[in-house]
Amino acid sequence: MTRLPAVAWQNLCVHQDGVTLTERIIPEEVAVAFTYGRSSYAVMMATPADLEDFALGFSLSEGVIETPAQLAALEIVPQQLGIELRMELTEARGAALLKRRRVMAGPAGCGLCGIESLSAATRPLRCIESSVRVRASQIFAAMEALHANQPLNAQTRAIHGAGFWSVEREALDLVREDVGRHNALDKLYGAIARAGISARSGVVVMTSRISIEIVQKAAMLGVGVLAAISVPTAYAVKEAENANLTLVAVARDDSFEVFTHRERILV
Repeated sequence: MTRLPAVAWQNLCVHQDGVTLTERIIPEEVAVAFTYGRSSYAVMMATPADLEDFALGFSLSEGVIETPAQLAALEIVPQQLGIELRMELTEARGAALLKRRRVMAGPAGCGLCGIESLSAATRPLRCIESSVRVRASQIFAAMEALHANQPLNAQTRAIHGAGFWSVEREALDLVREDVGRHNALDKLYGAIARAGISARSGVVVMTSRISIEIVQKAAMLGVGVLAAISVPTAYAVKEAENANLTLVAVARDDSFEVFTHRERILV
């Protein structure tokens, strides 16, 4: 069995009527550095698992590369303070990244990495071209399957999950977990790209709220339907509408709400 990135921790549990010593499984979290051509690009606090997917998915969702083939090499290098994802790009893509970095005004921030201005952070999203139609019963099934296929969260109750539901096969094809919701989606993006799956043919389901960063990454992925358990932000709804993305949120065992492009949900 594959070892999950978690540790057992002894702690003191305080009750109304006393205290007991107990053990809890808690998730690992490490600094993961993304470097291209030995130049630092961003550092994310993340779960140290599925790092190949993380490197590829992050590079795609942040626009560093446009296709997996533009990532020429990847080396995972453990360091004393974390893990470095040491990547090399094709010559043309490396030159484009260098040109982009020359105009950066300040350091990158978590969630909107490599962004140098407010206009870049709020850039128009690509319009999603997806003709997928999803029955309501599949949304319920997809969310249930996501919860059932999170082994790390089952141990720790502290981990986000992102999964890809195939509408045609009516099955959850891929799941990735991480302490960060953006990281989980990036890992899923990388797994989808490595598997050669068209995201237009399915649904991305998540265990988090939907922020603008999640919508931006979903638009880069090209998925037609994004579903999550929590409420989206107003900005996320607005941009999902503009990007032709169907936004399903507040997904529970017996109900969900469709915020944008309702025509893709068959009820």
